[in-house]
Order: sequence, then C-alpha cells, then structure tokens
Amino acid sequence: MRALTFVPGSKGTLDVEEVPDPVPGQGELLVQGLALGICGTDRELAAAEYGWPPPGRERLIIGHESLGRVLEAPEGSAFSPGDLIAGVVRRPDPEPCGACARGEFDMCRNGRYTERGIKDLDGYGSERWVIEAGYAVRLDPALERVGVLVEPTSVVAKAWDQIERIGSRGWFEPQTLLVTGAGPIGLLAALLGRQRGLEVHVLDRAPEGLKSSLVTDLGGTYHSGSSLAEFAGAKPDIIIECTGAGALVMEAMTTTTPVGIVCLAGLSPGGRTHRVDAGVINRDIVLENDVVFGTVNANLRHFRDAAAALAQADAGWLERLITRRVPFTRALEAFEPGHDDVKVVLDLTT
Repeated sequence: MRALTFVPGSKGTLDVEEVPDPVPGQGELLVQGLALGICGTDRELAAAEYGWPPPGRERLIIGHESLGRVLEAPEGSAFSPGDLIAGVVRRPDPEPCGACARGEFDMCRNGRYTERGIKDLDGYGSERWVIEAGYAVRLDPALERVGVLVEPTSVVAKAWDQIERIGSRGWFEPQTLLVTGAGPIGLLAALLGRQRGLEVHVLDRAPEGLKSSLVTDLGGTYHSGSSLAEFAGAKPDIIIECTGAGALVMEAMTTTTPVGIVCLAGLSPGGRTHRVDAGVINRDIVLENDVVFGTVNANLRHFRDAAAALAQADAGWLERLITRRVPFTRALEAFEPGHDDVKVVLDLTT
C-alpha cells in the first residue's frame, strides 16, 4: 500500500512509498484511510525540526489528523465494518504516570507518551491503518466530507473543557469571547464559542475575505488587525489566543474583564524579545483574579466531544474550512502553504 513517510530529523526525506499492508492485532480495527489533515506540526516534522521514528525503524508514517472507514472489527469491539472513525493521537506512557493511568494522557507528567505520526508510532498517512478499538471514535455518517476536522476540534474541545473547569471556581456566566487568529484552530474555537451562546469576536491579520465570511456566517464579528487595542474598553470575558504572536500573548493577559480567562493555544517561536511592563501584567492578573493557561493535545473524551460538536455544526460551513484537497498522487503539494489556505486535506483514496 502507499504511505507518506519521512526520516525524522532529516530534511527532504518526505515521500510516498510502498509499505506492507498493516495486520490488525488483537482488539484492533483495520481501517481504510480516507483523508488526512495537514497542519503546522506536519510541516515542522517534514522540515526536520523534531519527530521520533518507531523503535528499530528509520522512517515514520506521518499524519495525526485522521479520517477512515472500518474494514474489519473484532467481535465485541462496538465497531462494525463501514463505520466512519477518527483516531486519537496520543497514547499513555508504558509505565503510566498518575495522569496517564486515569485516561488524562494529554496531561502526561513524565513525557514518555507516544503519538501517532509524531513520536514512536506510525501515523494515519496511509491507504490503510490499524488502531486499537479503545482509541477510535465513531463519527456521524454525515461527517464523511469533514470528519478529518475532528483532531483539531479535539484540541479546541479540550481548551473549552479547561476554560469551563477554571470558570467553575466561582460564579461563571461569560458573555463574550475573543479569538485571536482565524486559522483552523481559531475558527473552530469560535464555532464552539457560538455553540455555547457567546458573543464571538475573531481577530486576524487577513483583510476581509473567506475568513471574515466564515466568522460572519457563524454569527460572530470579524476584526482585521494585529493589536488588541480596540478591545481595551469593552473587554471580553474569555480570550483564546491561537496565533502564538508574542505581542498578542502579552496584550491578552491584560485585556479581559475581571476574573477573565486567557487560554494560550498557539506556540510562540523562540529567539524574539518583547518590551513589556511585567508589573502591569502582574497587577492586572492578581488584582482581577484572572487566569492564564496553556493547552495542547487532547484525550479520548475530548475527541468524543469534538465529534459531537461537529455533528451539531453546519456541514456547509465546515466544508468551507477545507480550502484545498490534494490527491495522494501529489501528496507533497499539501506541505506547500498556499496564500489563501485555511485547512489543507490530503485525499488518501486518489
């Protein structure tokens, strides 16, 4: 079968090659790969910034944003041939820490977890793959065109899970949400905010166009810019920061209402400095009982929450997030960012 593989730590090695068909082990599903989402993590892996192959192997099958259809399922697995599924990315460490032992492997304490397509485990970028039944999530059949969005939505579902847990420390009835960044994570964060009945604002550097249209069609308000200055008066209750831009991260910490919550979901590049008044940030957070936290990855519960959120969303709106579908025969093109890309998807069936 065809698989998209690379040598972690070695540039220019990403390629489609023929590999043996996978053989399901006990309790595993055999799955036909339908689609693979490509994100910044995949491009960083291909650029040799990090990545770890399976033990004893040189090459790793890439891909963690999965969509597949069950071909074979073991008896008693609760899955059947024909089921549409997405696969969880992370697995707990072999001698689990307290968090991993309780299914909270997204909060692993010792870093010995593994991840499909990233760390020690083959990913989902192949015509067929296998997965333990306990790490597969069944999707609504109506999500066949957009179910590949489950993994990025799971990251957002975890963010909202944490926001709501933090909010429960006291009276919590937020009214307004600001999302910085209108990439896939930002737009999906806005979607889940609207599903919670919040007034949603999205800030992005892009001028009016597809991104602004997507926000407007959600019932949100789009802002084109690179600063939070316009929110200095009417501050939001919650900010989900998805850009990783250092200046926006610093601004976000002082731009919420009292008892506000800032969720940092974007990664900042190193090597850059920003002049800030640390005293102002400290006083604002302390005196207003604010919370700033970071989040990444997701566990099984979040994948299930993501599948439910997508099933409730407008399928046409979700399809518009996928701005480019690349056939498997031209797989490397999916790693070349386009000017107007929101989400790029590799079609594993072509």
